[in-house]
Amino acid sequence: MFIFNSSIGKKFIQAVSGAFLVVFLLLHATINFFSVIDSFTGKYGVAAADADLFTKGDGLFKLGCDFMSTPVISIMVPVLALGFLVHIGYGIWLSVQNVRARGGVKRYEVASKAATDSWSARNMLVLGLLVLGFLFYHLSHFWAKMQLPEMFGIGNFENNPYLLLNVTFGAWWSLCIYLVWFCVVFLHLTHGFWSMFQTVGWNGKTWFKRVKVIGVIVAALICFMFVATALNAFLQAHGLIPA
Repeated sequence: MFIFNSSIGKKFIQAVSGAFLVVFLLLHATINFFSVIDSFTGKYGVAAADADLFTKGDGLFKLGCDFMSTPVISIMVPVLALGFLVHIGYGIWLSVQNVRARGGVKRYEVASKAATDSWSARNMLVLGLLVLGFLFYHLSHFWAKMQLPEMFGIGNFENNPYLLLNVTFGAWWSLCIYLVWFCVVFLHLTHGFWSMFQTVGWNGKTWFKRVKVIGVIVAALICFMFVATALNAFLQAHGLIPA
């Protein structure tokens, strides 16, 4: 098929799946950042022991997690996550194919002005592999203890997401691993965001500059929320934030 065999088609697949990645990360980061807001409202750690959704009095982060468990979102999240995995997996496959064809690490088969624009652009394969590797580490801390037991009945379900935050980010070495991962995600997004729009034709001189700036802002916002969530949980776990 044209979309799989042509350079433009391959880039289009990456652009569409990349959009899924951005939406997924924005949603995920926003829900996580609710835990930071809870620290300022005195609701951090407040989660009812029952399995009901939207229990009165729950903290904002717990309510956000309940929202993620509603039927509509439960269907949408796997779709977004699949787009995320397709983007990374297909990007790695394209990079490997280009290494074989051209003898060097290139993101796509066609030369692009983005190829020499930044370190991120020249190392998208490395960044993609790091994002994918850290992803499995992340899934073992949260998805495996919340969504997996809830969806498939495998393992023990943890109803208090604050506890998972504290356990995961309370260890300084785990916090450091996540902070490195967030930096990798930032570098990947700063290139991938504007590259996505370039693929659909927004590559004029005026729009190209604007989209690059917007891309940095979006990437910075996503990573700021993730970093704030992790640092806040570390401080909460060690009692460094007054109740």
